[in-house]
Amino acid sequence: MDLVVQGIVRAAGLLASGDREILEITLLSLRVSGGATLISTVIGVTLGAAVALNRFPGRNIAVSLINTGMGLPPVVVGLWVTLFIWRSGPLGDLGLLYTPTAIVVAQVVIAAPIVTGISLAAMQNIPEKLRFQILSLGAGRARYLALLVREARLPLLAGVMAGFGGALSEVGASIMVGGNIRGYTRVLTTATVMETGMGNFEVAIALGFVLLVVAFIINYVLTSIQQRIRS
Repeated sequence: MDLVVQGIVRAAGLLASGDREILEITLLSLRVSGGATLISTVIGVTLGAAVALNRFPGRNIAVSLINTGMGLPPVVVGLWVTLFIWRSGPLGDLGLLYTPTAIVVAQVVIAAPIVTGISLAAMQNIPEKLRFQILSLGAGRARYLALLVREARLPLLAGVMAGFGGALSEVGASIMVGGNIRGYTRVLTTATVMETGMGNFEVAIALGFVLLVVAFIINYVLTSIQQRIRS
């Protein structure tokens, strides 16, 4: 118990002093996870809407694959992304291994299926009569899709929040493809794991606290937007 109390006191001191390394790690985490969430949102909403609004052979298989992707193990994602961007891999010439870009790619693979699955469910829940009504009023395809997205905006925002949470909290794939390099690819989750393994519990507690605060602030902003739209 003393260890926990000492760790919390030391963590408070590190945060109050504005520790430079913790600040850099936090900013990198926001850039990486924010970029991954943005890309995942574009992919997820587009793909989810396409599958929900169209009938084609093998549709049930596609939906099953999307639902399976929502629970992809991060270490498996890290393994396959590493194989693709490894120096002798198909994308090895791009030099992505052990870079922030590699972490973004891994987090997109994790977050995109989450956003896609929720977007798919949101679009499917729109009453079919409403879809026919929009089309009967002469709406073009772009206008039709825009109105459907507007109709499903509340669950779609929930999908974005879930995708961001999946990206921000991911650790296994980030270590595998990013290498946890100090000052370059070290993010909040990987730094927390490393500091805990080294016995630096005060630093680990500080990083964990920052991670929770960042997640809360981002989700609070998105939730406020969601509820304002609902009102």
